[in-house]
Amino acid sequence: MENPKVIQQAASLIKNARQMVLVSGAGLSTDSGVKDFRSSSGWWRNIDPRTVASVDALESDYDLFHEFYATRIKQLKTVVPHRGHHVLTDWENRGILSCICTQNVDGLHQAAGSRHVLELHGTIRKFRCHVCGAPHEEDDFLQKRPCACGGRLRPNVVLFGEMLPDEPWRNALAAIRKADLVLVIGTSLQVAPVNQLPFLTESPRILINAEETGCEDEFAMFIRGRAMDSLVAIRERMGVAD
Repeated sequence: MENPKVIQQAASLIKNARQMVLVSGAGLSTDSGVKDFRSSSGWWRNIDPRTVASVDALESDYDLFHEFYATRIKQLKTVVPHRGHHVLTDWENRGILSCICTQNVDGLHQAAGSRHVLELHGTIRKFRCHVCGAPHEEDDFLQKRPCACGGRLRPNVVLFGEMLPDEPWRNALAAIRKADLVLVIGTSLQVAPVNQLPFLTESPRILINAEETGCEDEFAMFIRGRAMDSLVAIRERMGVAD
């Protein structure tokens, strides 16, 4: 765990915030058992994401595309939010955290009770036809059933080669500009354009991540550690028990 002094400084900033915005990435979900992407044990360690998580893969190698997403979907059936997710929900309920801008598609923020969540990379919990956009059930996708129009089914995630959904992105920009504190958790800050969000405000920024990102100098403080442990430690320093 990080130096207690840094934890206390983060706790003081967060306790006094009223428009804090969270930017969350895959590292926030790993404590729930969800694989991240770029760490030594992540999805992309031995796989080029463009070969499995892209529009090209969906259209030219659907079996590979389907296998990758079906594996992720089945894994999520046993996954639940961890204590850190619930800390964030508590901060929202207390009027500290105003908005969550997440790259995660797993829905764990909402499962923990957070209400103001902007899914910038979509969600793996919903499905549609790639051709006509008609909504479909998870089982339709897992069974490889085609749409009535003949199109292939896909999760409602942002694939490589696609733009972010417009409304969540516009809302994220508006939230960041109003923020009095930006908390960034579990992201390598390598994926554009979401990696730009924390730097679109002059308000203080706190980074919590298991590894250095190379952007630490751009933050008021950097807490190197697991997301759940760090969030629980900060909450305890704020004088709030579970």
